[in-house]
Amino acid sequence: MWNTVAVYLRLIRFSHTVFALPFAIIGAMLAADGWPGARESVWILVAMVGGRSAAMGFNRWLDADIDAANPRTVDRDIPAGRIGKGAVLGFTVVASALFFLAAGMLNTVALVLSPFVLAILLGYSFTKRFTSGSHFVLGLALGIAPLGAWIAIRGEQSLAGIEVPVLLGLAVLLWVAGFDIIYSCMDIEFDRRRRLHSIPSRVGARRALALARLAHVGMLLLLAGLVARVGAGPAFLLGIVGVAALLVYEHSLVQPDNLDRVDRAFFTVNSIVGLVLLAAVSIDLLAFGRVP
Repeated sequence: MWNTVAVYLRLIRFSHTVFALPFAIIGAMLAADGWPGARESVWILVAMVGGRSAAMGFNRWLDADIDAANPRTVDRDIPAGRIGKGAVLGFTVVASALFFLAAGMLNTVALVLSPFVLAILLGYSFTKRFTSGSHFVLGLALGIAPLGAWIAIRGEQSLAGIEVPVLLGLAVLLWVAGFDIIYSCMDIEFDRRRRLHSIPSRVGARRALALARLAHVGMLLLLAGLVARVGAGPAFLLGIVGVAALLVYEHSLVQPDNLDRVDRAFFTVNSIVGLVLLAAVSIDLLAFGRVP
C-alpha cells in the first residue's frame, strides 16, 4: 500500500505543491482581510490538491511517449512501468471530481468557474505541441491560484477589489514562466528533434535565460504594484526584497554553457519563494492584526 501511495505522490510531484499553495493562501488572506475561516481553508486546500493532481496526472498520461523517449525523463513512473496509463487516467478523473466537489462546497461562483479553470490546468499539457508560449500557459495555470482563493472567500462579492488577486496572479504567472524557461533549457536538443515548442529550443539558451530574467523583473514590478495597491507592513516589504535576492541567486546558478545546476535553481530556490512571501504576510498579520 505504501509503495502505491509513494508512486502516486511521485507521479504528481506532490512536493511541488509549495509552488502554488502559498500564493493561494495569500489570496485567501487578502480576500478575508485576515485569516480565512477553517471551513473555507479546508476546501481551498482540497481544491488545490485536486486540481493540481488532475493536471499532473493528465500531463504524465498525455506525455508518456515523450517521456519515454527523453533520457532525462525516461525513469518517470509510466515509462518505467511502475504504473499503467489507464490507472493514471483514472486517477486524473478522480482528482478532477474532487476539484469540482471542493468548488461546489465553497460557493456557486467557484463551481460555475471550475470547468474553465480545469480546462486551463489540463490544457497546458497540449501547448508545447504547437506554441513556444507554453511557459506562460503554465504560469497562468499556477497564477489562477490566488484569484481562485479570492473567489472562494468572497463568492458573489469577488469582483470588489479583484485587482488585488489579479496583480498577485500575474506576478505568479511571470515567476513560473521564468523558471520554466530556465528548466526547459535542459531539453533544447530533444525538443528540436521531436519538434516540440519552447522558448529555449526556438531562440537558444542565452536568449532564453535573458527572457527568464526579464520575466522575473516583471514579477517584482507586479509585487511592487501590489504593495502600492494594498499598502505594506515591514515584513511584506522585506519578503519582496528576499524574493528578489532569491531570484538573483537562481539566475547566478545557470549559465548558457553550464546547465549543471538547473535542478538546484528550479527545485530548491523556487520552493522557497512562495513560502517567503507567505511568511511575510503572516508575520504582518500576527504583528499588526491585519494583512499588509
